[in-house]
Amino acid sequence: MELILGLQTRHSVRGFKPTPVSQETVRNVLQIAGGSPSYTNSQPWEVAVVMGPKRDALSKILYDLAAGGTPSRADEPAPKSWPEVIGHRSRQHGARRFEALGVGRDDVKRREELRLLNFKFFDAPCALFFFMDASLGPWSTLDMGIFIHGVTLAAHGLGLGTCLQASLGNYPDAVRGFLDIPADKKLVVGMSLGYPDPEALLNTYRSTRAEVDAFTRWY
Repeated sequence: MELILGLQTRHSVRGFKPTPVSQETVRNVLQIAGGSPSYTNSQPWEVAVVMGPKRDALSKILYDLAAGGTPSRADEPAPKSWPEVIGHRSRQHGARRFEALGVGRDDVKRREELRLLNFKFFDAPCALFFFMDASLGPWSTLDMGIFIHGVTLAAHGLGLGTCLQASLGNYPDAVRGFLDIPADKKLVVGMSLGYPDPEALLNTYRSTRAEVDAFTRWY
């Protein structure tokens, strides 16, 4: 896929076919993304790829924690507040997504069902968890974002879909414990990966983007 077209057409996928993704394909995605730039070539990213029975077992652990109302203990907690323009954009995004799915503002049950789909990886056959050493700071977090974006683009270019999910980082101790990841590795974010299901209702929604002049100053 041509690079600019890939950037223009990539989107978050929340409905996947059951078709397995081969380890060779995932390895190819990670090798391509591994060419991402990083501060002093430090390459701080570490990735756990979870498929098959391990994927199913971890999904159940995370789903049960979320469904049981266990509070999030994310290594990278969500912001407590946003600047007004960003907060407005975020609220509008949530409202438009529920509207596109036909879910009313007061439909608490359906909204909770949709939230919990995160922990089923939206039925994707593969889940990725991105870690970095807990001693690292903002520069490495920036590098992680560049690498993870590379993963989304490489996957898209190979016909796969991805969904970055902050919710998969809500229970890092459970993930580390299940995957035998050292305690000094910080879970940055999780990702569902697989072949998109174009018939899935959750894939009918597309988020909007701000115009260039809304975030640019020209001098």
